[in-house]
Amino acid sequence: MDPRRRRATRSASKVGAAAPEVLAHAVKGPRAELSEPSAAPRAARPPTQRCGPAGAAGSRRKKSAVGSPEGRQVRARGARARKAPPAADEVEGQRVPAATQEPPAAPRPPLPRTRSRREGGERSSREPRAVSEPAEGLGLGPLLPASSFRQERPAPGAWKPRAVLERLRLRRQEISEAAEVVNRVVDYLSRRLQSYESEFRGVSLLRTGSYYEHVKISAPNEFDIMFKLEVPRIQLEEYCKTGAYYFVKFKRNPKGNPLSQFLEDEKLSASKMLSKFRKIIKEEIKNIQAAIDIIMEKKKRGSPAITLLIRKPKEISVDIILALESKSSWPASTQEGLPISHWLGTKVKTNLRRQPFYLVPKHAKEGNYFQEETWRLSFSHIEKDLLKSHGQSKTCCESDGVKCCRKDCLKLMKYLLEQLKTKFGNRKELDKFCSYHVKTAFFHVCTQDPQDSQWQAKDLELCFDNCVTYFLHCLKKEQLKHYFIPEFNLFSRDQIDKISKEFLLQQIEYERNNGFPVFYEF
Repeated sequence: MDPRRRRATRSASKVGAAAPEVLAHAVKGPRAELSEPSAAPRAARPPTQRCGPAGAAGSRRKKSAVGSPEGRQVRARGARARKAPPAADEVEGQRVPAATQEPPAAPRPPLPRTRSRREGGERSSREPRAVSEPAEGLGLGPLLPASSFRQERPAPGAWKPRAVLERLRLRRQEISEAAEVVNRVVDYLSRRLQSYESEFRGVSLLRTGSYYEHVKISAPNEFDIMFKLEVPRIQLEEYCKTGAYYFVKFKRNPKGNPLSQFLEDEKLSASKMLSKFRKIIKEEIKNIQAAIDIIMEKKKRGSPAITLLIRKPKEISVDIILALESKSSWPASTQEGLPISHWLGTKVKTNLRRQPFYLVPKHAKEGNYFQEETWRLSFSHIEKDLLKSHGQSKTCCESDGVKCCRKDCLKLMKYLLEQLKTKFGNRKELDKFCSYHVKTAFFHVCTQDPQDSQWQAKDLELCFDNCVTYFLHCLKKEQLKHYFIPEFNLFSRDQIDKISKEFLLQQIEYERNNGFPVFYEF
């Protein structure tokens, strides 16, 4: 045999022998990000303390590396490294799933877009169903059927955020029609309440919520209206060191005060006052049913809102919330809250803290029961101001100013949660999550990225990814601090069980890894 041919044969044999090792090394290479979860049995809830420090767990942990400058630089470098031409399976701004990609769960029939999907939260009227928590020490198994496919993170440009936002944009005609009928109802109720010789005669309107913050998505079908009532010279008694829930007392016995009829052991009873307010609203609704097709929904356990449903020409949900207005200093639990000094400035922060604060009749939870005499702090009016003046530059997003993508990121985050709740509408894991969680996380990202240059409109996809990253971090750490009350953890175990947080975490990771296919469903 020719010597050169013999040497070539020996070299080929060595390569063939090494091939299994090379393949084995490739299989054991860097693990792809989680693509799809699988299901595990739910464990029983451990005994709940009757009066524990709700939301305090984990509130004093060290600042996460997610918000550090180094972390942001790493994410920015990673995003630049992932840039690639648009995928071949992209059609008219919508990403078409590849034939080999397996969906996260069996398809379900789509739900109506216009139905109300708001669940709980700062201004919500719906109380979520209780979900049992795992016993201490039990590990979390997979939550959905396992998939043999693992997906790589799609390159930037694989989905079109601007196309999604265009579909979420409210149409002027829809806004006009909805606002007209809602204003008719609300103005009528306001006039009637002020004409009563009753304890609610001094109420006035305070319009809050996503519609008035200009971050409402999909359809103008949900409105939040506060009827505020000033209560001077009150004394707050914090409930169980929560920082958020309080008993309300008067500093002097108000013998001539019409609210004295709602006192229970010298405390202003939230349940008594809400019950009387609801009764008056119900009677007034009867007087306008001939002109407007409107009904009052059943009372939701533990909810502070009275929900009216306008059924024609389109379904519109109106949450009416009674709020006590106090013009005294904000409670001590808010001292370290509202961290906007490096974002909007110390002067803005000082001016905002001079505004009144509000108390809504939201009951604190005690295990499976509610403490019906408690009131919860509300800063929805301040949130509205933050979203209105959201940039360091006073002209940010004005007609003659530079446009940022802050509100667009918030809309996409709200839509992501909304679509997941629609997709898994028959599962309880998402019941306790609401748009208020998303908005709180968004405010924290605004604090960690305070410069307008960090929110340029051209960087929408990267900025949205930063918001998703922060929210995923909060789910993993089970910690989402209330933006105004830092000691109150919205993701503590007594607020949302760990299994539910794991479920949402895995669903968002799946969407992120696959170009957010849920944006194009339903």
